Amino acid sequence: MLLVGFCRYLAKLSAMGSISEEETCEKLKGLIQKQVQICKHNVEVMEAVQRGAQLAIDECQFQFRNRRWNCSTMETLPIFDKVVSQGTREAAFVYAISSASVALAVTQACSSGELEKCGCDHNVHGISPEGFQWSGCSDNIAYGVAFSQSFVDVRERSKGSSSSRALMNLHNNEAGRKAILNNMRVECKCHGVSGSCEVKTCWRAMPPFRKVGTVIKEKFDGATEVEQRKIGTTKVLVPKNSQFKPQTEEDLVYLDPSPDFCDHDAKSGVLGTAGRYCNKTSKAIDGCELMCCGRGFHTEEVKVVDRCSCKFHWCCYVKCKQCRKKVEMHNCR
Repeated sequence: MLLVGFCRYLAKLSAMGSISEEETCEKLKGLIQKQVQICKHNVEVMEAVQRGAQLAIDECQFQFRNRRWNCSTMETLPIFDKVVSQGTREAAFVYAISSASVALAVTQACSSGELEKCGCDHNVHGISPEGFQWSGCSDNIAYGVAFSQSFVDVRERSKGSSSSRALMNLHNNEAGRKAILNNMRVECKCHGVSGSCEVKTCWRAMPPFRKVGTVIKEKFDGATEVEQRKIGTTKVLVPKNSQFKPQTEEDLVYLDPSPDFCDHDAKSGVLGTAGRYCNKTSKAIDGCELMCCGRGFHTEEVKVVDRCSCKFHWCCYVKCKQCRKKVEMHNCR
């Protein structure tokens, strides 16, 4: 079972209670034996992994909400496994966002004091070149990334990372983590009379996960189709089109072209776009022409309730009326 299947299983694990005992690791479907061992040695970390799994699912569904493939198949584990079992750019995104979410959630658990094994990043201290004092709790992203590498990547490495699909997955896992590392930011707090910045203390913080998702989605849009080649004794992935420049560590790579996701195909795990809402005025992928794959669309009038006539009252609140109006909704045939 793929990493994503495991993530979906973890996200639903709340019905079984918390992951607080080693015995629970044996019950987690989708883990290989090495992952079970890591789980047993890091039981306190697994609830952060669980939160990370749900983060990945939510972010995937947000980033693809206006596309033919909208991640909704994550709700049905066997179907979703079929979609990402192919070496497509959709699979590349899912692996990248999953590895990133584990790294981020584990790092957040470190910073919040939830875990005994890690805390804030104490390597960030002293005076910066810009003259401010490093203080507060800098996110220990090194720990989160290291855990993601050991726990997430072990599946591919245990099979021997020489197959083209294993190389693809490992590359995309690392690209997901790079989306966090390359977007770390400095947050500061001013100290002084009346809030002046006579003294400024700062710490390193991770970007919001929405930013991480947006970066990975941009990499999805520009993903590189690759193939395996042997250079000396090493098997590597190179662009299929020799005129393209080699991919970087931050880029997503894929091996197989994606289906068009237009029509329902249970065998391939494609739900199709019939019944999906579309934007009649858009020429982009969310527009009715592209979303509905030329099949046409139905239009219906629905009543919606919205806030209107909002006024600011001193002090300090905004009061609005509720207005009812009819709007046209379009969905694919």
